[in-house]
Amino acid sequence: MLQYADQAEAAIQASQWSPMVKQMNVAAIALEIGTATGLSEGQVHRRLAVTRRVREKAPMTWLAFRKGRIDAARVQIISDGIDKLKRDASIVRLDQRVVTYAETHTTAQLRQWVRRFIARVEPDEHEKRAEDERKTRRVDAFHGEDGMGFLDAKLPSYLLAAIDKRLIKEAKALGADDPRTLQQRRADLLAAWLTTNEAGEPAIHADIAVTIPAASLAGVNDDPIISADGDWAIPAAWITDLVATGNTLWHRILTDPAGHTLDHTYLGRFAPETVKKAIAYRDATCQAPGCTRRADQCDTDHRIPHPTGPTSGTNLWALCRRHHQQKGHHVIRWLLPSGREAPAETAAHSPPIEDLSWMEHQLAGFILDES
Repeated sequence: MLQYADQAEAAIQASQWSPMVKQMNVAAIALEIGTATGLSEGQVHRRLAVTRRVREKAPMTWLAFRKGRIDAARVQIISDGIDKLKRDASIVRLDQRVVTYAETHTTAQLRQWVRRFIARVEPDEHEKRAEDERKTRRVDAFHGEDGMGFLDAKLPSYLLAAIDKRLIKEAKALGADDPRTLQQRRADLLAAWLTTNEAGEPAIHADIAVTIPAASLAGVNDDPIISADGDWAIPAAWITDLVATGNTLWHRILTDPAGHTLDHTYLGRFAPETVKKAIAYRDATCQAPGCTRRADQCDTDHRIPHPTGPTSGTNLWALCRRHHQQKGHHVIRWLLPSGREAPAETAAHSPPIEDLSWMEHQLAGFILDES
């Protein structure tokens, strides 16, 4: 992969293309490799960055890897350590010492060893990074299988330790008669603390979009409930129980099996908001191979560029901004479900707004083709 990427990038840089087109083509190398190997673009970028860094800055580690003395997992840990070190002398010291340790210890032990080495060899830089990292504190929600997921909080270590201790103490205080496991009690306590106010009353104010079959909402069947972006699914009873509390305000969007919203063709280049929402429901994520960016965070793009292609559900799809730009600069050829190639976009998407005669001919031609 590294050899192919180096050769492809060299060929691109030697071409007569403009700097922007070169940049787009270089960015597409990872997508090409990922499509051929079944990896995501992020995974390809990660592997290329790891191997380039070790090859260029840690020759002893790279040689040990080439000879099979350490595996790729250990190379990644060492590469991450190199990336944090700021001084060449520190990197040399790491390269001289780490292989011997890596050969005889687990990856978890190696990760701890590298972390300690970095903090000790460059304590001033470690302090700067810690202060910078504290500014990136955040909370993320990740949805998993079978209606469950993870809440990930990035916080200073001393706060995490305090939260952990409090959860253990409060969970144990619930008593041995509580049928829940210790971990279940910890999880329920955290959820209660985050979703209620000081008086113990519900305090959630957030819009959560889900697709609920009418039969499930009425209790006729137990078809699962799907999130609007298609990322998670939960049993119908979980939502119907929530409805029964009377604390939930619902905004209803009716969907029809005939799909009328997506069947219409609309005048102009930009789709109405109702169509954009329908596209987001339908596509769930960016339609580029392997991309998982949520559709509601993507552009609503014409597969066949406007005005040649109509503004309708059959010709619109969700593309994240990066893949939209790659398509627009002729970097990647996108295929329609029929197998036909979608032409790359041009700089001018449509003629001046004063001249609408082209749209009448285009719309008439589209309707004739459909009939």
